[in-house]
Amino acid sequence: MAKDVQLYALSTCVHCKNAKKFLDEQGVDYECTYVDRLSGEERQQAIDEVKKNNPNLSFPTMLIGDKCVVGFKKDEIQDALEKI
Repeated sequence: MAKDVQLYALSTCVHCKNAKKFLDEQGVDYECTYVDRLSGEERQQAIDEVKKNNPNLSFPTMLIGDKCVVGFKKDEIQDALEKI
């Protein structure tokens, strides 16, 4: 089964760390991409993907099923997780 949760984060961002910790605590199977650790074309692809869902390019940006949650908003994340 494909992972339905994709987290785009920065390795230095406290909100990103909290979002990652929350997903871990919930036992969610997810893919995490640290955009600031990528380079070249790989980094550009990640940035383009984030911008498609979050034009402000802010972090964390989380894609949960067909929903995009920007920032560490526990309630929104929980709600989206229940729908996938």
